[in-house]
Amino acid sequence: MTTVDCSRCKLQAECAPAELPLPPDLAKLVQSRVCERCWKEWQDMEVMVINELRLNFIEPASQEILHSKMREFLELGGCPSNRTAD
Repeated sequence: MTTVDCSRCKLQAECAPAELPLPPDLAKLVQSRVCERCWKEWQDMEVMVINELRLNFIEPASQEILHSKMREFLELGGCPSNRTAD
């Protein structure tokens, strides 16, 4: 069981799952800085973000927007391998 100092809740807890539906660099960042509980909270929030912003994943920018919102929610800051869409 691997633990992390979570960037969002600021607690030391079990890390997010090993299998994440993210690009490899972003998945590694999440696994190294986000706890399992905060990751589950993001998964609930993710559905709301997709619906509220009416993201259409046929458009490449939608994935970038979602990743940007995820980094914001999980307090990860910018990720050099993924540009944020403004």
